[in-house]
Amino acid sequence: MASTAVSRHVVAVPYPGRGHINPMLAACRLLAAADGELTVTVVVTEEWHGLLASAGVPATLPPAGRVRLATIPNVIPSEHGRGADPAGFFEAVDAKMGVAVEQLLDRLERRPDAIVADTYLAWGVPAGAARGIPVCSLWTMAATFFWALYNIHLWPPVDDREGEQDLSRKSLEQYVPGCSSVRLSDVKIFRSWERSMKLTTEAFVNVRKAQCVLFTSFYELEPCAMDRITQAVPFPVYPVGPSISDMPLDGGASKIDDEEHRAWLDAQPERSVLYVSFGSVVSMWPSQLEEVAVALRDSAVRFFWVARDSASAGDLRRIAGGNGLVVPWCDQLGVLCHRSVGGFLSHCGWNSLLEAVFAGVPLLALPVVWDQVVDARVVADEWRIGVNLSEQRREEDDGGGVVVGRDAIRAAAARLMDPDDGESREMRRRAALLREACRGAVQDGGSSRRSLNGFVKDLADGRLNFQ
Repeated sequence: MASTAVSRHVVAVPYPGRGHINPMLAACRLLAAADGELTVTVVVTEEWHGLLASAGVPATLPPAGRVRLATIPNVIPSEHGRGADPAGFFEAVDAKMGVAVEQLLDRLERRPDAIVADTYLAWGVPAGAARGIPVCSLWTMAATFFWALYNIHLWPPVDDREGEQDLSRKSLEQYVPGCSSVRLSDVKIFRSWERSMKLTTEAFVNVRKAQCVLFTSFYELEPCAMDRITQAVPFPVYPVGPSISDMPLDGGASKIDDEEHRAWLDAQPERSVLYVSFGSVVSMWPSQLEEVAVALRDSAVRFFWVARDSASAGDLRRIAGGNGLVVPWCDQLGVLCHRSVGGFLSHCGWNSLLEAVFAGVPLLALPVVWDQVVDARVVADEWRIGVNLSEQRREEDDGGGVVVGRDAIRAAAARLMDPDDGESREMRRRAALLREACRGAVQDGGSSRRSLNGFVKDLADGRLNFQ
């Protein structure tokens, strides 16, 4: 479909957070690769433009302006420290960012053929409708979680008389078919975040008015959820994932640029290293991080730990001992794909899960908040490629929050990394099968490649326009 002419233009608006911007940029790369006549303008705040520039992201975008960045003023709180008041950040994005984006849309020399907006931007669909521009909603989390939230009106009321253990044994399936991995205890947790749930409910009211939904997942990973969504929603559904930053477009392996990281990993035996990372925004209790560090020390498992908080990295290195490497940053996909990595202790953010699946690495799930709780259950109960540690949480007496103790983490890490353990071998086998399905999905003839080609053709033929 390559052409020297430019005949289509899409404006992409990610939610202003790393876990949303990265998959949006990855999706835009895929769109540009699939349609040589398409250009994409990605709208970010001035602060995020600076963060992306400092990370060298613009240089990785398709050439000749096929995917370019445009900015709006910093009308929302800074990315630094947003984790201290996530609900306040959500409200600022809802109340202030939409106006700035609409002003940018009205300034564009050329009216876009479509807007690709993050599902959580509740104002995205109305902004496009007011201008007669079709809106394609991009969902950057699990399709299973989308289905649960799409049916939020069916969730049962919270019964405070039931204890946490009783609720954790009951599935949401009896209220929302297809949600067997979601427990009623999860629903109770979500409902406790009243301000965030109010905005989420509004977003899922508006997504019903979108012209289509793009998923960063792929069909083979969540076939049941994808089928239910496709049958229920009033618009086309396009699973085009995995939408992963820096993923080779041919589905091949990723490489590590950092010489220190590569040299350390090269020196380790095959599948002997446990990669440890808990995301970039939501922080764990310091007491939980200490439990993890002590558990790694006592397990004698080799580990590669990304501790983004430089203030705590030294303490974690001291506690965990000399059997691993603690770094402030790494090329996560490259590390996961390295031959020496045999497991991933993760907060279970969706982007990290997609990278683990792409690399074929089993997981120890230690979720912190929001969709991570459901993701951890999917990993353990549906995909069966990991252990959900959150089921072993206990209350700390010193006010350090609810944590998983060192003994539980140590035992799970030792078992996961034991090449002779039968359960571990089965998880590795299933992870390898998902890896092959993942890489096959993005290759010629694969499910995601077909879905992506279908989307760009429908866009070019005007099938996504208002009827």
